[in-house]
Parts: sequence; C-alpha cells; structure tokens
Amino acid sequence: MTTANACPCGSGRDFKSCCDLYISGRAAAPTAEALMRARYAAYATGRVDFIETTHAPESRADFDRAASEKWARESQWKGLSIVAVKDGGEADEQGVVNFSARFATGGKDFEHREIATFRREGGAWRFVDGKPPKPETYTRESPAIGRNDPCSCGSGKKFKKCHGR
Repeated sequence: MTTANACPCGSGRDFKSCCDLYISGRAAAPTAEALMRARYAAYATGRVDFIETTHAPESRADFDRAASEKWARESQWKGLSIVAVKDGGEADEQGVVNFSARFATGGKDFEHREIATFRREGGAWRFVDGKPPKPETYTRESPAIGRNDPCSCGSGKKFKKCHGR
C-alpha cells in the first residue's frame, strides 16, 4: 500500500471507494474478482465476518472462524496479485480466480497461492472452494548428462566423479 487510505487489494484506489463498499455491505461485489479482492482486504483489515458470510453454504462448515481471526490478526498483509481470471464477470454465474496473497507471520514472509472457485447466488458472489495450483511441468531442453559423460562444469572429470555424487 502506498498510502494509509489505499485499499489493501492493490487496486490503487481508496479503501472506502473500493473493497470497503463490499465489506460494509453498501454494495454487492459485481464480479468474482471483486469479491476475491474484498476477501483479501477483509483479512488485511480483520473483518472476518465478511469472509464467513461470503462462503457458499456448503463450504461454511469448513470455515474455522477462530483460526481465520488469528491469521488475520497475527499477519502483516503485504499484497495480492491476481494471476488469472476465468469467467466470473457481471453476466456470469460462475468464475475462477487464480491469485497469490503475500503476508508475513512471526517475522517470516509467506505466499498463499490458490485457484478459487466462485458462484453467484441470489445476485451475490460466493466463495465455493480453493485449491492449490498444480506445479508447472519442467521439460528438459537438452539431453540428460550420463554418469560417464564429462561433467558440464568443465573440470574434465566424469560427471559421476564430480557433480553426480
């Protein structure tokens, strides 16, 4: 955040005219991404009631209010990045938001990455569930070094006697 009044969601707008509109109930989040941003801002400002009420009915049983309050209170919220959004617009009924939330707890920095699913119910967006993103597949572009091939470090030794231990 650049100023004391900047919205924690990273939009660059003032909190009162951004996520606080949704957290306070003055307006409904128009998109799944707007709800995701408001949920992050609710954690950052300790407004856990909003987190709980924006869960879909089937996911409320999994919500641990005490743990969420502790996480919100004991963390320093450092920023939200939206990685990708699929659907979840004003005319959609479902949406998916891939995001990264950065925070610090106990002096250590952490990153929470999630692919969150949202659904519109009665005109309001609700959080359905979240899953960690799958790791990216690494594809080797060159052939693997064999045990008896020269080491790639240039030592002149066989790989197995140098870096292949």
